Amino acid sequence: MFSLNDKVVYPGHGVASICRVFERNIGAQSMVFYELKFQNKDMTIMIPKDKIEEVGVRTLSSSTSISTMLETLGQPARQIKSLESGASNWNKRNKDYQSKLRTGSLKDISDIYRDLKHISQHKELSFGEKSLLLKTEGLLVEEISASERLDEDKAIERLRSYLVPSIMMGSPKAPSFER
Repeated sequence: MFSLNDKVVYPGHGVASICRVFERNIGAQSMVFYELKFQNKDMTIMIPKDKIEEVGVRTLSSSTSISTMLETLGQPARQIKSLESGASNWNKRNKDYQSKLRTGSLKDISDIYRDLKHISQHKELSFGEKSLLLKTEGLLVEEISASERLDEDKAIERLRSYLVPSIMMGSPKAPSFER
């Protein structure tokens, strides 16, 4: 499925390289493992080869997929009613967002990013919302950077350039999200 030095995406954590493929005996059974080293985190994990799909590890997105995702950022955000923007509804939205993050889907992550950017234009984001916005932006930037061989600053610039203009127009309530 994957080979040594392949770049892959681990759901919720981002881009990693397969730095080692090895076999280990677990009881009487011999198992093959992938060792993943994350590019922007001091973290390495081992995943049994037969669990790789179950975990959701996938190849990097193609340039076409990246372009499609960026184009969706130019579409209007999902309308979130003012009643939904309260603290109790943040818990419901957060549960949905966390579920989407676990899929590792580029589209799901970009939808979360677009929604939170939109919300930030109408109210100050809570700590949890800001954290999730930064996390989704980081995941998208990592994948754009790795897929298109761009440095992170260029990837951030590319990502932000596709947001609906009304989202990016300055608002006194809009927080700054510098990396």
